[in-house]
Amino acid sequence: MAAVVDAEKCTGCETCVGECPVETITMKDGKAVIGDDCVDCGACVDACPVEAITLE
Repeated sequence: MAAVVDAEKCTGCETCVGECPVETITMKDGKAVIGDDCVDCGACVDACPVEAITLE
């Protein structure tokens, strides 16, 4: 599984950045970007207020 950001839904609130236990989420052009060292824990999925992140 992998965490994936839907850039169209992402509002750039940065909530997911603070919730990531491995600090792999960054912001680029106002949107969340999940790094390759993601451990697929789902913390960002639960934290996202607009449901822009899913585990696929």
